[in-house]
Amino acid sequence: MAEITKRQRLEAVFTGHKPDRTPTIGGWIYCPEHICALAGVTLDDYWASPREHSIRAYEKLGCDGLIDIGVPATREDFRIVTPDSFRRADSGRMLEDCIAQIDAMPAPQDIEASFDLNAEYAAFKRHMLASQNAIGEMVWMPAHWANTACLSWYGQFGYENYFMLVALHPQRIARAIQVSAAQAHCRNRVIARAVTEGIFPHALLCGEDICTQRGPMISPDFIAENYAQPLRHSLQPLVDVGCKPVWHCDGDVRPIMDVLLANNVKGLQGFQPECGLTMEYISSLRTSDGEKLVIFGPVAVTTELPVLSPAGVRDLVRRAIDIFADTAHLALFTANTINPDCPLENIVAMYEAVKG
Repeated sequence: MAEITKRQRLEAVFTGHKPDRTPTIGGWIYCPEHICALAGVTLDDYWASPREHSIRAYEKLGCDGLIDIGVPATREDFRIVTPDSFRRADSGRMLEDCIAQIDAMPAPQDIEASFDLNAEYAAFKRHMLASQNAIGEMVWMPAHWANTACLSWYGQFGYENYFMLVALHPQRIARAIQVSAAQAHCRNRVIARAVTEGIFPHALLCGEDICTQRGPMISPDFIAENYAQPLRHSLQPLVDVGCKPVWHCDGDVRPIMDVLLANNVKGLQGFQPECGLTMEYISSLRTSDGEKLVIFGPVAVTTELPVLSPAGVRDLVRRAIDIFADTAHLALFTANTINPDCPLENIVAMYEAVKG
């Protein structure tokens, strides 16, 4: 019997079938020292060609797919954080400027009517094929964070302006959400075409950070009223071709889980068990069609991977495989980026655990 390929293993999970073993996803190790140890190179070698050596490291771990190839911004930076990373806390803009920007946005129907699918797809296809060629047998399956309707406008307006807009000008934030949904719908038409041509797999990591450890930043009622339909519209092209939108779960997303699953979210990625996102809870969830979810996870980088022993990590992975065996379709991944506080031996143990 021919050995199953990495792509076949992942696609079995994404299309609701049983793989030969649980597939693994990589790409989020933001620790150059760990990459160097895996690839057998020096730090100077790494910084001369970080992507190349990262690919070799993920091959060494036996990853089936790559979400990203995480590289810190500079030698001095942690993860992807730089001195400019928190400017969104205060954008320096007046509320009136944010209102004017929203009012000047094009109509959603005009965005979709003017979208040049052929041109956008040609550029996307070139980039996908080049990236896939660079990583060999592993599957290039990048996250697309802009491919959902945008609820987290704090990234553009700053937190204070954002919360004031939600409270004082909800109709304007609702309009911004609708505009972003149209833009995301167009982007997902590109992804959907790539799926039908076998260039992109049948699952896409997407979503946004709208929850803290205490729940959503804004009212779940506001989200249900103003975000549900745009979210559904933004993801519809993927669902139409059988591609599963997999939502990134940061914080406690339980108060809005019903909205997500009712509006075309077909999978979840994360999770933080300290926020109630336990394996037992996750395994109980179903799509709006009653189907099992696709899960990217569930190894936590807060309370599990940094603190357990290698044996504890292996036990955790095997427990996840057992829990999700009949309740979900699992691809092993972490809840978030793997940072220097996660011991290398634990990372290796996580990826080796799927092999028995």
